[in-house]
Amino acid sequence: MVPVSVEAVRAGGKRALAAALAAIETHAGSEELARFLDEACRATRGATLGLTGPPGVGKSTLTNALVSGWRRAGDTVGVIAVDPSSRRTGGALLGDRARISTDPSDRGVFVRSMAARDRLGGLSDQTVAAMVVMRAVFDRVLVESVGIGQSEADVAMVADTVVLCIQPGSGDSLQFMKAGVMELPDVIVVTKADMGAPAQRAKADVEGALTLAAREAGAWNAPVVLVSAATGEGLDALASALAAHRTWQHAGRLAARRAAQERLWVEEALRTRFGTAGLALVAREAAPHASGPFGREHWLAGRLKARLA
Repeated sequence: MVPVSVEAVRAGGKRALAAALAAIETHAGSEELARFLDEACRATRGATLGLTGPPGVGKSTLTNALVSGWRRAGDTVGVIAVDPSSRRTGGALLGDRARISTDPSDRGVFVRSMAARDRLGGLSDQTVAAMVVMRAVFDRVLVESVGIGQSEADVAMVADTVVLCIQPGSGDSLQFMKAGVMELPDVIVVTKADMGAPAQRAKADVEGALTLAAREAGAWNAPVVLVSAATGEGLDALASALAAHRTWQHAGRLAARRAAQERLWVEEALRTRFGTAGLALVAREAAPHASGPFGREHWLAGRLKARLA
């Protein structure tokens, strides 16, 4: 059953939120769900952080540290952990969720695992909708992508701030520079800072790589922060970097970023379902009376289905 309203989900606690997230799968493609998701878009409450990086870099450990810090500060937190998919069941393997330590009785934090399935972009097909719902309920939403390679950039579609994690001694900075991934992050974290000299060298390598990335005039310059989630080193510096990016986004930049993301959601959804025909319709036709991206997607999908019938 699709929730009646965002306010009902907020009032209903974890049980109501879990039911809302389940409805994203069970009622996918319905007009009722599209209306609810568009309402959630308009009722945005929190900031969204996207955390990405290669497997083994320490994303889940950093997620745990960030969630603990936010809860100590009194912020409510929603986490979407995108895990690799089980080949047997198709569901999430739950490796990330197992490393995120939360108090089950804490009503201010909610963790949801989602299977990446056959998507190569680091997220699952339902991540966007789940983020929109959580963003309307919590003060903070963290989306942890499945480990990325050289082409996965979906996390930029859902995050106000993208954090890229790099591990000392891995050569990741050179690989990402070749792939253009250095153009994506708003903050770069070199993990395992307690390794000492290798972490310092990795930081210098990343800062050098950033000088080669093309930047528009007045663009944000991504800071590089050394962090050890295990010891707590650098977490205050990371919090300051995230706050600085949030401040920079005011004056219309955040609204513009979210509007661009909403256009990408519609394009990606119709491309996935209908290929180039879907993209052509997105460019050509405006959905009448659509109150948000999900209503627009539903209307355009209906037009394409009618043409293909």
